[in-house]
Amino acid sequence: MVETVEQVSEQEARAAYARVLELMEKHHRMFSKSIPLIASENIPSPAVREALASDFGNRYAEGWPGERLYAGCKYIDEVELMAIDLGKRVFRAEFVDVRPISGVVANLVAYSTFAEPGDLMVALAIPHGGHISHGKLKWGGTAGVVRGLDVERYEFDEDNFQIDVDATAKRLKKVEREEKKKPRLFLLGASVFLFPHPVKEIRELANEYGAAVVYDAAHVAGLIAGGKFQDPLREGADCMTLSTHKTLAGPQHGMVVSWEKYAEKLKQVAFPGLLSNHHLHAVAGVAIALAEALAFYREYAEQIVRNSKALAQALHENGIDVLYEHRGFTESHTVVADVTKYMDGREAEERLEKAGIILNRNLIPKDYRLKTDYRRPSGIRMGTQEVTRLGMRESEMKHIADLIADVIVKGKKPEEVADAVEEFRKNYRRVQYCFESITGAYDYVRIR
Repeated sequence: MVETVEQVSEQEARAAYARVLELMEKHHRMFSKSIPLIASENIPSPAVREALASDFGNRYAEGWPGERLYAGCKYIDEVELMAIDLGKRVFRAEFVDVRPISGVVANLVAYSTFAEPGDLMVALAIPHGGHISHGKLKWGGTAGVVRGLDVERYEFDEDNFQIDVDATAKRLKKVEREEKKKPRLFLLGASVFLFPHPVKEIRELANEYGAAVVYDAAHVAGLIAGGKFQDPLREGADCMTLSTHKTLAGPQHGMVVSWEKYAEKLKQVAFPGLLSNHHLHAVAGVAIALAEALAFYREYAEQIVRNSKALAQALHENGIDVLYEHRGFTESHTVVADVTKYMDGREAEERLEKAGIILNRNLIPKDYRLKTDYRRPSGIRMGTQEVTRLGMRESEMKHIADLIADVIVKGKKPEEVADAVEEFRKNYRRVQYCFESITGAYDYVRIR
């Protein structure tokens, strides 16, 4: 029987209210004594957190700055225009839209601008690093389910973790002969993004079909901002999409970065096509993160990549099969390892979480051939962007690798390792690469 509102007492309501607040505080305490290695997360600066708690989040500002459908946007417009200008400077772009509320929505803006339902898009398969927002209808992917695109995969050089452009060109010729379809959109970017993608080569292939090239920079936007990874727009991309909370270290939000010739279509698709209000407190947080990027991210991006390589090398020396040693393991924030010598990826994830080391299980290229169940993949994925933002450097990566190996290789009890993790974390409490850092990285701030 479903209780009516009248049957729920004030006491029960207050208990639920108090429990939610208690759980949030517990979450903060957990992360303050953990090692955060999820490659798709980061810790924002205290200033970004301040923006997220502001009254901007209670307001509406539909449309483009200066062309709003709501009053009361005087200061909101000024902040959004600053975010746009900062985004242009950070990414050397002619057009920036900070209204998409996530990376997936930014992708949908690009799909809707450069392709029509039924068009053919080329993207990476998930075990090759692709993201579910790039996926086909059969797999429940955003591109197929929401925009109705027909998605064809790139041919992939598994040994080097790279798109095989020549083999892809042959595959597309076969599709053209047999299915009478030509690609309309080439999507680059990945959820496991170890090395730069061949943007120039894909641009040349796309030109043969009159197709667009979109680069999903969700994972590597902060590295691009720091001049460390690659420069997609100068290398031939028509548009770059991103989420703003991974290596860019802002709030959870999205952006579209492109050229002026596509500006009006991109704007119209975003609003009214896909957005109403666009989470204005997050827009303010994005502006702050972009200012931080201009000031600090050349150093930050450089240290992220150094830390990734150091972590990978130390894990390798501890007996963990980190992928792509012959390529230096990685050129980004991400490190991927095959743990099947010891356990599957899910068991590794669960045991490490009990030890206070937070990472995720992940499909790796061999899982594509083996048809491995995604719930128990062969690999784990780690990112160094958050621990780098806490001030850790190469020596700390060696220590983290030892702690991971204690659990995976040596089989130590996670509870024992958790004590060592908590002790280690005591020295890393504040956010670096930002203007001010008075509040601790994981301090819970009460405003009620």
